Amino acid sequence: MRRAFVVVLDACGAGALPDAAAYGDEHANTLANVADLAGGLSLPALERLGLGSIQPLAGVAPAAAPVVHGRLHALGPGKDTVCGHWELMGVVTPTALPTYPRGFPDAQLAELRALWKRDVIGNEAANGVEIVDRLGAEHLRTGALIVYTSADSVLQVAAHEDVVAEDDLHALCAAARERIDVGRVIARPFRGEPGAFARTSGRRDYALIPPARSYLQEISESGIPVHAVGKVNDVFAGTGITHCHAGADNATALAEVTRLITGLGSGLVFANLVDTDQAFGHRKDVEGFARALREIDVAVAGWLGRLDPERDLLVLTADHGVDPLHPGSDHTREHVPLLAAFAGHGGRRHDGPMADVGASCLRWLTGRDAQLPGESFLP
Repeated sequence: MRRAFVVVLDACGAGALPDAAAYGDEHANTLANVADLAGGLSLPALERLGLGSIQPLAGVAPAAAPVVHGRLHALGPGKDTVCGHWELMGVVTPTALPTYPRGFPDAQLAELRALWKRDVIGNEAANGVEIVDRLGAEHLRTGALIVYTSADSVLQVAAHEDVVAEDDLHALCAAARERIDVGRVIARPFRGEPGAFARTSGRRDYALIPPARSYLQEISESGIPVHAVGKVNDVFAGTGITHCHAGADNATALAEVTRLITGLGSGLVFANLVDTDQAFGHRKDVEGFARALREIDVAVAGWLGRLDPERDLLVLTADHGVDPLHPGSDHTREHVPLLAAFAGHGGRRHDGPMADVGASCLRWLTGRDAQLPGESFLP
């Protein structure tokens, strides 16, 4: 009847990986730079767990009695959502997923036009809010879909809900998933008038099926339910997941995790808190980023009052960075923080691969290990 809760603070990187310079991300450190630019962070619950013991962090002191804490690194290439979440559950991509920094080739655009029976506009690496603001009026006038990408392996498709209904946009993106060699196809519905466009909560990610077996499969095939909150189910294309829960923004995801902590009998909850990435990180909104961290801290304090350390494992981590001092608006190649609370943790420091999270969840829930990347940090 044990439970494990893995909560990903999206894009909350904890310092550049050794190969970060190859990605243009040398010296990146999302959490440290957000803290400095915000004039320090006030995160009492995370401080008590040991966030300030991982690395120096303005406003967050080292803990007197931290939980297991440290920094985790990727074993494979990449710095996007898919690679980060996959690595946490033991799936290491052997080669980097294809990216299109200069837009998608003409042949692929022609295939999309024929598939969708619509023209496309954009086709560039762009910030999603900026390109919708810039091309939204043309989209309304012509019906052409707004296509864009980033430094990640993504094809993003934006459409106004009055031009393409949300379900129809999802269908178009699902069809593109079968044709385009890319990590994720992302539907980005929006609404509003020119000058006041706003994304809806109807985002949908269509990811590749993970190329190798994951700890999610090991756990679910042991008869233990796996609950995905937010975009986690999409990122794994449903593989190894038994139940899905909403989480299009932090408020929704935090409420779902709280509900599961309160009522779940047993199993794994794997949740993504997207706002630090989607709403604030890519926009370099340091104030919003810091505010989101404070809201997460309040939720964590509530969770700690409900969790039983003899029964429950709580892991707080991230998937990559999005450093506000980085010259672009894309993800950064960074370590991710680790905070793991459970009975007998001993306050140890643990630095290792991201896959150690999945390995630890499997051992906590089943008492066994698997022939997958990663080693448990449980004693």
